[in-house]
This record gives sequence, structure tokens and C-alpha cells, in this order.
Amino acid sequence: MPAGAILSYELRGLLANWLVRIWFVASVVLTLLILAAHWASTPTTLMLRELLFPYLLFPWFLVVMVLGISPVTGSRLDSLADGILSRPITRYEYLLAAWAARVAIVLGVYLSVMVPVVLLAMYAKRDVAQDTVTVYGALSTLTVVGLIQVFLVTLGFLVGTLLRHPLLAAVVLIFTWMPVNWVFSTFDLAQFSPWTMYQAVPSLLRTPWRTAESDEDQASAQLMDDAEALAKFISVLTGQSPAPVSQARQESFFDPREFPHLSVPRILAGYGLPALAALFVSLVVFHRRDL
Repeated sequence: MPAGAILSYELRGLLANWLVRIWFVASVVLTLLILAAHWASTPTTLMLRELLFPYLLFPWFLVVMVLGISPVTGSRLDSLADGILSRPITRYEYLLAAWAARVAIVLGVYLSVMVPVVLLAMYAKRDVAQDTVTVYGALSTLTVVGLIQVFLVTLGFLVGTLLRHPLLAAVVLIFTWMPVNWVFSTFDLAQFSPWTMYQAVPSLLRTPWRTAESDEDQASAQLMDDAEALAKFISVLTGQSPAPVSQARQESFFDPREFPHLSVPRILAGYGLPALAALFVSLVVFHRRDL
């Protein structure tokens, strides 16, 4: 009962929060603008990739992280201490309820905007070269991007719990997340890097329920990609000229790329397990903290 009451209270507070309201309106407006700009000339998979760009890269990841930072930082700490010490509720119940409320709000905004757009893009008739989007690919893409939102909320939750000061937590989180994300994107790790996931969206949207490629082919291709990415990363660190790379590596970040060896379970584990670990560490840190 106390945890349910806190969850309900947090949800009402977030729904009344102007940051959430402005974010929802801005998401709708930006999505419609991107949809209108690409409707007449862009294949479906590439159009959906551009529609997911704000959620994967910029600017909505900032809003998601800020929402995750707020529960145990700043002025809320004093009132939180009085509430926990004087009422029959544990620290775990409060943290889990606050985290669940933020996850629900973030996923609610994301799904309420993207699900209608994905259905419209898949089934509308347009005068452009139609690209194949499978039902499995659409569901997988929506699930993966939603899980990335949950991961970002939980990451903000962890940093806010560790540092206590919201502004400091936001600065540290942003300026740490960007370089780490760049390192992961260098190795084309879609299961850890939203930058690479953005490039992999068209391939994921085309993924059928069953793939015809064997595990050995996937493994060998992955080893070649990893070796090529490692050589590129080392050349950047040492300042040497990189070795000749394939045409896929010479393309711009915003150019379409093919990822024929995507593994949806690996991607889900790549974001889901760190999110669970961050939530667990947040619970342990807050449990041992003096209020």
C-alpha cells in the first residue's frame, strides 16, 4: 500500500510537471515535422530511422536523464528523510516506486508518439520506393528503443543517487555518457551504443522472424568487423593513418548502413542487464546512506 501510494503520487506529480508536458508536445511536433519532411521521398526504414533519431541521440536523451536524476537529489532529500523515518515505508519501496513512475512516464510518451507513426509508415501507400518493414522488425525496434529509454532513466537514477546534486549529476552524466558512447560506436556495438543502434535501425526493421544465415557465418563476420573496428580505434588514439577500410566504414555517420548480423537478444541483454545493475547499485547506495 505505501509503495502504491508513492507510485500514484509520483505519477500525478510527473503528469503535472511542465518538463514532461513540454517534452510530450515537442515530441509530437518534431515527429510530425520529420514525417512531413521525409514522407514524399524517403523509404520507410530510413524515414523511421530519422523519426527515432531524437529518442536515440538528441535531444530527448537529455530530458530522459534529467527525469531520472530528480527523485533523490536537491531539496527532495529533506522531505524524503522525514517521510521515510516517520512512516511505515522502506527505502527500497520509495526508490522502486519513484523509478517505476519515471519509467512509466518515459515509455508512455515514447510509445504514444511512435506507435501510431510506425503503423502509419508501415501501412500507408506512398509514391516512393517501398522498403520492406517486417512486423517482427517493427516490434523489435520499438522494444529496443524503449529499453534504451529505460536504461537512460536508470543511469540518471544511479548518478543522481551517487552525487545528490542534480546539476552536478546532469553535467557528469552528459560529459561521461558521450565519450563512452563514442568508444562503443567505434566498435559498432549496437547492444551498447545508441549511436550505432541509430545506424542499425533500417537493418533491424527488415529483420524477419527467422534468419537464413548460419551461426558460423555470423560469428566469422562479427570477428572481421571487430578486428577492423579495433584497428580504426587504435589508429585514432595513436594518431597514425588508419589502414584501408571497407566501403561501409568510409560512409558518413548519417548515411544508410547494413547490419546483417544483428542479434536482438544480445541487444536486449546489452541494455537490460546494465539497467538492472544500475538500479541494484542505486538501491544499495541509498540503503547505506545517512538521511
